[in-house]
This record gives sequence, structure tokens and C-alpha cells, in this order.
Amino acid sequence: MFSFMLPWVFLVLPLPALIYWLMPPLARPEAALRVPYYRQLQNMQQAPGTVIQGRVPLILLVLIWVLSVSAAARPVWLGEPQPLAASGRDLVLAVDVSGSMETEDMVLNNTSLNRLQGIKIVMDGFISRRPQDRLGLILFGSNAYIQAPLTFDHDTLGQFLKDAQIGFAGPETAIGDAIALGIKRLADRPQQSRVMVLLTDGANTAGAIDPLEAARVAAEQGVKIYTLGFGADEMIVRSFFGNRKVNPSADLDETTLQTIADSTGGRYFRARNIEELTGIYALLDELEPSAQDAQQVRPRQALFFWPAGLALLLSIGWAMGVIFRRRAAATNGEVPHAG
Repeated sequence: MFSFMLPWVFLVLPLPALIYWLMPPLARPEAALRVPYYRQLQNMQQAPGTVIQGRVPLILLVLIWVLSVSAAARPVWLGEPQPLAASGRDLVLAVDVSGSMETEDMVLNNTSLNRLQGIKIVMDGFISRRPQDRLGLILFGSNAYIQAPLTFDHDTLGQFLKDAQIGFAGPETAIGDAIALGIKRLADRPQQSRVMVLLTDGANTAGAIDPLEAARVAAEQGVKIYTLGFGADEMIVRSFFGNRKVNPSADLDETTLQTIADSTGGRYFRARNIEELTGIYALLDELEPSAQDAQQVRPRQALFFWPAGLALLLSIGWAMGVIFRRRAAATNGEVPHAG
């Protein structure tokens, strides 16, 4: 949006006209040289073309004045409002992308989805609701990797999550390594804002760090961990012998997830479908609210140099015109010496 930082400066626009109308005219000194053909010169000045030529410098001077005042009013282009960077929390999202996340026990609009697809849909809304927070993304399977460091660039982080594929980090589940990596990323952030949300559908089956040991270190470092166990309790499996019910979440280690959350001051949640997962992330918004009254800033791009530069160019052109006219007048007014 185009705007002026000092719009009151435009109050001086009529100043030259006021000075012209209010100041008394200067007294003209009596001519020191009487020109015998003065009347002929006066008639030449009143020629039709001369009137137009006299108006051009006046219009030019008015334009230069308007441009100069416009530059003094500091024109700027205001960008879209942006939240100030230091107003929210530092929150790391750790998402399980192990082989078990391929289980298709989620249903949305009568469409079967695997667990990772359901997570992507729900977390996209969660990310968009936290513009004041610095978010990071960890993907873990047999190993844990930083997919996006703590950042306010939520669009890029969301795209990284959408691009995540099952098996990216291996088929197993390294919960302890994911927690340790999250602690490392949060270690240099203010202690009161260190939060981690860990989502998994299984138990710790890989990695070099025990999950409970990692949770103990997290508690010492002031990192609060919310754990989410994800996956349906029952699922219909079709086979040659008919349909049968199975528990696709039989490997989910709820005891360890509960202990991790309790020891760090967080909470454990159980989500059996997309609706429950959506409700849990809405509850997380309440438990760890993003700052809603944070100040915003609008990027400014200064534009004063455009009117100032144009005024300078016109001033140079006007000055050159004056010089040329004086030289032309001096040349036309030369009187040859008598022989």
C-alpha cells in the first residue's frame, strides 16, 4: 500500500503563492540606460508565441516545487503486516515416518488414508494457527533427522511435511534419538518457551538413546514434551478366509509415552482417528497458546528518491534553459560599432 510518512508537509504547498500575493512588489529602479527603440521591444515581447513561452518556466517551477514537497513527505510502500519474531514459543514437531505409518486405518470423507496422510492433514491446520511461534520439524524412523530448523517460515516447513514419505528415515522407530535431537535444537532458546510435540504409532525399536533417559535430560533442560500415540484400536482385515478384526496399534508403547510426558511436565494423548487427532491439536493450542497480542510490523520501502530525483532533473533542465535564453538574448542584443 502506498502512503506518506509525513503527510502534513503538504500544508506548505501553497506557500509560494501566498508569498507572491502577500509580499509587496519590489520597487523597480529607474533605468540607467534609455533605449530609443523600447516600444518596439515591448511589442516584440507581447507576441503570441511569447506568452506560451513565458508560461512554460512557471509550470516547470510549480512542478519542481510539488515534487520537492512530495519527497519531503517521505512516500513509502507498506508491505503486508508481519508478526514480530520474538513474541511466540519455540516448538519442535517430531513426526514418526517409520514403516508402520503406512497402515491404512484412517478414514476421512469415506476415503481410507494411511496414518501419515492423516497426520499431514491435521498438522497443516495446527501450523497455520501458530504464526507467532518459531517451529521446527524432526522426522524419525530408524534414525532422526532435522527436516526444518526452528523458523518462522511456516510455509516452507509445511511443504517439508507434505513432502515427507514413509521410510525416509528407515523402517524402525527411534523415539529416544528424536527426543535428543529436539533437546539439542531447543537448548539455546529461552527456557520458558521450549516445547516439543512427539507423535508416534509404535514403540522404541531403534536408536542409540533410551527414550526415558532422553526424557530425563529434557526435564533437566526445561523442555516440555507432549506425546501423542496415533492409530486405530481395531481394523477390519479382508482375507481369503473372510473378514476379521485386528488391533493395528498393538505395538504402541503407551506406558513409555505417558512416562515421557509426565517427567517433562507435558501430557500424553491418544488419538484413534483423524477427528481425535484434530481435537488434540486444538487442545494443544490451549495448553501452549501462541501469543495473540503480539505487535506487528509492516515492511517499508522508501520511495522519496523518485520525486526528489525527478525534481533535480527538472531543476537542471530549467537552469540550462535560463542560461540558453540569456545567451540568446545577449547575442540578439549586440549593437555593431560605428565605423
